[in-house]
Amino acid sequence: MKHFTLEELTRSTTASLRGIDNTPSAEAIGCLEQLVEHILDPLREAWGKPIHVNSGYRCPRLNKEVGGSPSSQHMKGQAADITTGNPADNRRLYHLLSTQNLPVDQAINERDFSWIHLSYGPRHRRQFFAIR
Repeated sequence: MKHFTLEELTRSTTASLRGIDNTPSAEAIGCLEQLVEHILDPLREAWGKPIHVNSGYRCPRLNKEVGGSPSSQHMKGQAADITTGNPADNRRLYHLLSTQNLPVDQAINERDFSWIHLSYGPRHRRQFFAIR
């Protein structure tokens, strides 16, 4: 994990404010490490600038609190929502991602590039789509 830390992948303001223990299991930590190794670090290298994690691992309680999908890959440590800091650069980052041969499961443009949801899991579906 060259450009990302476990702390930033598990940090949550909502968890802190609501007293939720968002500590991942050993299995989820392993998945987070795979996400970083196969997707996030290579993408950061290609981008050449910082990428920030808005949301990474979410325990089931936290996922429910933030309105996440009941089957969210965030709960397994397989997903992260990332941003460059602005929608214009997020759009460029998403395009760059689409040109890389990374084993992405899902890359989702969320709310007109407000952030990008990325996942790495056993299926590697390379699904690229948008959610408004």
